[in-house]
Amino acid sequence: MELAYERRGTGAPLILIHGIGHHWQAWLPVMDRLAASRTVIAIDLPGFGVSPGLPDAIPYTAESLADAVESFCALLGVRDPHVAGNSLGGYVALELASRGVVTTATALSPAGFWSRSELLYCQAVLRALRATARSLPPEQAVWLAENPMGRALSAGLLVAHPSRMSPTALIAATQALAASSGFDETLEAFSGVMPPAPPKSPITIAWGEHDRLLLRRQAVRAARWSGQRVKLLKGCGHVPMSDDPGLVARVLLEGSGG
Repeated sequence: MELAYERRGTGAPLILIHGIGHHWQAWLPVMDRLAASRTVIAIDLPGFGVSPGLPDAIPYTAESLADAVESFCALLGVRDPHVAGNSLGGYVALELASRGVVTTATALSPAGFWSRSELLYCQAVLRALRATARSLPPEQAVWLAENPMGRALSAGLLVAHPSRMSPTALIAATQALAASSGFDETLEAFSGVMPPAPPKSPITIAWGEHDRLLLRRQAVRAARWSGQRVKLLKGCGHVPMSDDPGLVARVLLEGSGG
């Protein structure tokens, strides 16, 4: 499947997969660090960013999104890449590892390790964020992004340090959330998401210390599922790339072979 993407660097291929409602630009804070030793390919999932949606007959599920990433890699001629993802993208990365079609997978605060109440909380927060993004007049979105208090209000649930996000990045993320044609169906499909089958490829899981969307206690279940320790991203929230690019880049490089 054809997807929008940004490609940088040289070396072993590393596919970067964003979370629900986001776009490939979520990875901008770490891309150049990674591109020094990897061929970094950051994608827009189907129905997000500027990628086309899934065909009408295919439902938006985590598995169908993983199918699309696998198909995209084949179309690009990329075999057995390293993959890394955040949130929904983290789940997709683990799903690809369970299929054995990637060399390694790194998941940052991956979806799917929630309790029922945590799932409902996640869905409610994401619906509210989406409704807000869609209702904001452009001038108000700009004011929120440029005002420190507004930035904290609009991004504080997703990042630990909203002040580290540039106004341009926050405005672009808000627009991407508002315009995501695959958002509603994907969010509904979260209700059926459970941890994937045991991985056939080496995996790394890391969790934001201050994750306010997928709460840090979910890392305990992820550790139980994986049989290995989950790395703690100190000082980071749910989308850690903006909080500490250096730390996230190190985790991704270590997870994809050092």
